[in-house]
Amino acid sequence: MKIVACIFARGGSKGLPGKNIKLFCGKPLIAWAIEQAFSLTRVSRVIVSTDCPNIAGIAREYGAEVPFMRPYYLAQDESPEWLSWQHLIKYLEDESGIPDAIISLPTTSPLRAKEDIDNCIDLFEVERPDIVITVTDAHRNPYFNMVQREEGLCVKPVLNLTEVASRRQDAPEVFDMTTVAYVFNPEFVLSHLSLFEGRVMASYVPVHRSVDIDTELDFEWAQFLLQKSSRI
Repeated sequence: MKIVACIFARGGSKGLPGKNIKLFCGKPLIAWAIEQAFSLTRVSRVIVSTDCPNIAGIAREYGAEVPFMRPYYLAQDESPEWLSWQHLIKYLEDESGIPDAIISLPTTSPLRAKEDIDNCIDLFEVERPDIVITVTDAHRNPYFNMVQREEGLCVKPVLNLTEVASRRQDAPEVFDMTTVAYVFNPEFVLSHLSLFEGRVMASYVPVHRSVDIDTELDFEWAQFLLQKSSRI
């Protein structure tokens, strides 16, 4: 099976400006994803898709390919990453042919372990879904302890059970989606508009390896967790 690893890293970030090249435990954040991609024995190429020359330069320093600069219209706050996936696949189709699978490794999950990615690849190879996503234990259960506002100051449950769940263990099990890894069939992504239009399977990742960096607080928390581990 031909597998290509890709890292999608645009230059703009409102939550944490410059986060993709911000030093995280001594290395640019994107470097962690690149090195994790190169650790995968089943991956034939590591490609970075970016609109930012600084990100492109650092990516190349760490050995990744940056064969094109992502168009401006695919690098805005409101630009769906799905469209950037499609853009990359079309490039590969013209350049060398579409691979059997693509792995997306977002820069925002530097605490992922190699085994977390390998588990996703294993699931994809055995079950052949359209996409494998990663999940972890939910911080809140929408059936039990999440509410939304009504008019005025009143609130109501986000979801209702047929019978009220008075205990968390009575509510259906739910998971948080993470940004640890995505493994997908490129042909499916090209022909569809969103992830859950297809057959989606999930690989579990422990909470302590699934931190998603979006804010300065997330960044500091992830650094603390990594520094407390033996991985640096």
